[in-house]
Amino acid sequence: MSTPAATSPAALAAKRPRPSHTTSADRRLYGPGQPVEPVQVTGSQSIVRSLEALGVTDVFGIPGGAILPTYDPLMDSATVNHILVRHEQGAGHAAQGYAMVTGEVGVCFATSGPGATNLVTPLADAHMDSVPMVAITGQVNAQVIGTDAFQEADIVGIATPITKHSFLVTDADTIPQVMAEAFHLASSGRPGPVLVDITKSAQTAQTTFAWPPKIGLNGYRPVTRGHAKQVREAAKLIREASRPVFYIGGGVIKADASAEFAALAETVGAPVVNTLMARGAFPDSHDLNVGMPGMHGTVSAVAALQRADLLITLGARFDDRVTGQLDSFAPDAKVIHADVDPAEISKNRLADVPIVGSLKEIIPELDAALTDLFEKEGRTDIEGWWRQLRRLRETYPLGWTEPEDGAIAPQKVIERIGKAAGPEAIYVAGVGQHQMWAAQFIDYERPRQWLNSGGLGTMGYSVPAAMGAQVGNPDRVVWAIDGDGCFQMTNQELATCAINDIPIKVAVINNSSLGMVRQWQTLFYESRYSNTDLNTSLNPSGEAVVRIPDFLKLAEAYGCVGLRCEREEDIDDVIAQAMAINDRPVVVDFVVSRDSMVWPMVPAGVSNSDIQVARNMTPEWDEE
Repeated sequence: MSTPAATSPAALAAKRPRPSHTTSADRRLYGPGQPVEPVQVTGSQSIVRSLEALGVTDVFGIPGGAILPTYDPLMDSATVNHILVRHEQGAGHAAQGYAMVTGEVGVCFATSGPGATNLVTPLADAHMDSVPMVAITGQVNAQVIGTDAFQEADIVGIATPITKHSFLVTDADTIPQVMAEAFHLASSGRPGPVLVDITKSAQTAQTTFAWPPKIGLNGYRPVTRGHAKQVREAAKLIREASRPVFYIGGGVIKADASAEFAALAETVGAPVVNTLMARGAFPDSHDLNVGMPGMHGTVSAVAALQRADLLITLGARFDDRVTGQLDSFAPDAKVIHADVDPAEISKNRLADVPIVGSLKEIIPELDAALTDLFEKEGRTDIEGWWRQLRRLRETYPLGWTEPEDGAIAPQKVIERIGKAAGPEAIYVAGVGQHQMWAAQFIDYERPRQWLNSGGLGTMGYSVPAAMGAQVGNPDRVVWAIDGDGCFQMTNQELATCAINDIPIKVAVINNSSLGMVRQWQTLFYESRYSNTDLNTSLNPSGEAVVRIPDFLKLAEAYGCVGLRCEREEDIDDVIAQAMAINDRPVVVDFVVSRDSMVWPMVPAGVSNSDIQVARNMTPEWDEE
């Protein structure tokens, strides 16, 4: 197959209006925009004008009867670009990907009933991972709500537990205020998804549009500045600790506080562990970084938490994938816990020093307090602590064993993609083994470089989220690292990418099975592989080649370039071919060993101290 002439993603995206992104410090009220004098419009025109005033430039969606009145004026907008997806779930994940790489609110549209319910998964996903997103859905006419009208669903009731807030709009006059409040809620405090469900009757009604509206939201006052006394108490604990460790989560990235954290980490000199959601918040190359903790974390990171006498927890939530068996987690450690969401403080682990507020403000305050304290009282020697962790980091580095079946090691494929694309690229993973390998074997040096579905673990996340990431940041290379199972859930969005000149690159890590489920069946179910064979490269016996579907042909059918790699010696060449193509999406079918497993691993329900570096092999923790 001939390789098309290379064209930069930036040039291809020039036809689309680009956002003028703000930083979190500028976003006191999200996108207030320029004042607009009152003008008579329909409710639908008011929706579109609100989006324009809020600075929205890209939305993802599919029209349908209940939202159709809004699609008509959307066609006339000079600044809001609509991208027609092939499934509402794709619209939601694309809005997530857009939000995660830009820091702005992602926006998606859907109609009522099944259109709205198809957004439930991305709303739940965004809620778990604190992604700023506004979903605008059409609803049946207000007068027939509750009658089981055609395509009626109580999406507000359905979405309330999985959103930061949900609005039902029946009065066209309230549209500007609701839209402004929705964006403010989504982007402030702990970010999250907001649903705006607008009846068809409100969309077609006559109303007056003016901007900016007044924001109500009585009682919603996110705390930004940490309590000064608590900050001083935290500084004292850090100065006194002999085995401190920074435990940082995705909140550091959400707060745009990575630079501030790097300064604090260097002031203290303590080891840093960054969770799956915080990959890139602190550079992998920094000597203070001891790795990712948790179920598939590094031995040095898990040991740092288990043996610490102080956890300096910033924007993390003590979830079960990090803590393992909670009552045995970090048994000797006191806890400093700083988070913008007060509900997270002491939810799973009691905080000795709780600090509620924005990490953007708390971290510099803590840095200043520590600098002053160190100057006055000196600092505790933690070199002995570092000797323990350096030994573990050197003794148990991440790695893999070559597959016995002679097939390609999937870890090698992912590592080579990371080396070829580098830290300036964006990597978007699906969920499963390939997700963990992508977290382990690609170096992350900057925030917003790594996107994945961490809390909900949504298969099908990668392709549409990569699409949204590419729209939000067209100047960067975007690799979707997907599994053959995940890829088949949302690969229809390749059509969206091809038609809209969104040149993502998809690496399908094809082990012909639901890999992570198969790993658990191998380890805990006596290798009884119940319903995990996918027939995407081999039949269940592993003896015959089958390709149902054939990913190369599938890619070509969607207007993409399809490549395949089945030999280790071809990996770099195939990746180079993919990197050279920038005028359309590329799908690479990497046929890999089905027997490769993710290690290290903490089996579910046991202490992190029982981490295994390979099957039935645990680390030797002590030097002597």
